[in-house]
Amino acid sequence: MAHKTFISYKYSEARNLRNDIINALGNNATYYQGETSDSPDLTDTSTENIKRVLTDMMYNTSVTIVVLSPHMKESKWIDWEVEYSLKETSRKGRTSLTNGVVGVVMKYNGGYDWLITQGTNCHGYATLTYKDEKLFPIIYKNHHNSVPPQWHCNKCKTYYYDNGSYISFIEEEKFLYDPQKYIENAYEKSENTQAYDLTKQR
Repeated sequence: MAHKTFISYKYSEARNLRNDIINALGNNATYYQGETSDSPDLTDTSTENIKRVLTDMMYNTSVTIVVLSPHMKESKWIDWEVEYSLKETSRKGRTSLTNGVVGVVMKYNGGYDWLITQGTNCHGYATLTYKDEKLFPIIYKNHHNSVPPQWHCNKCKTYYYDNGSYISFIEEEKFLYDPQKYIENAYEKSENTQAYDLTKQR
């Protein structure tokens, strides 16, 4: 099932990945509500006008795709967009529900080690850890936050890749191969928010 989506990203470094995501959505791109290359340039407009345009784009969406890129914390808008996505917002007598959110990890200099560190668990299987300092708190606090923890292994205390976090972190190659899989997973979690300790404010 297709869901209305919004993409939150740092324009100066992730716009090509934004375009790749829209292309990968195929026919479902008709449900995309965010910016495109044809969107008006808001660089010189007021903060309030930018917020108005963004809220118009996001209000009717049910899933937010946030591109995790090396310099995303320089963005003035990503953490605000994620916060808006997670809140329940009333407008014209109607209240929007909390969006599902999925993080797409941008490939940088041929890999993902700017954010991801690979290790092994107590069984010798591969594990992934993340450099939280590269991300906004509202993003990393909503990762590995299932309640109770959804462990892949109780002994190793490793979380399930998809459902152990409200905001899953998916490498761009995996996401682009099957974006609908991860969008649907994010949407399903938004239907079960009580299973996660959500941080909704920056």
